[in-house]
Amino acid sequence: MAKILIVDDEEKIRYIVRKMLEGEGYEVIEAEGGKECLEILKNDRPDLILMDVMMPEMDGWETASAVKRDENNKGIIISMLTVKSEDEDKIKSLDEASADWHIAKPIKRDKLVQTIGWLLTKPLK
Repeated sequence: MAKILIVDDEEKIRYIVRKMLEGEGYEVIEAEGGKECLEILKNDRPDLILMDVMMPEMDGWETASAVKRDENNKGIIISMLTVKSEDEDKIKSLDEASADWHIAKPIKRDKLVQTIGWLLTKPLK
């Protein structure tokens, strides 16, 4: 089963998403923020990253952009998972940050699982 990295500064959110995904058989790892995410990627390779936008020090858009610029991370899928759900936010996620998808919080378990399954099977841009 795929490995998913959850990047969110809120422990409660990471816990809830981890429980949802582990219940579906996914291997889950966590990072509290962008810098920790980049450190994890030096030694571990998830198939997909779920990334919050609003985090201290390094926001999710900056982090996603940094991940995508690094050739060592080629093929890792990134989906923003954020309360920022305006059209401008989605455009920034997909175009400026080079994320592969944008999921708005709150999201129901079934929809999250379905979206992740789809992301893991679709060709990357």
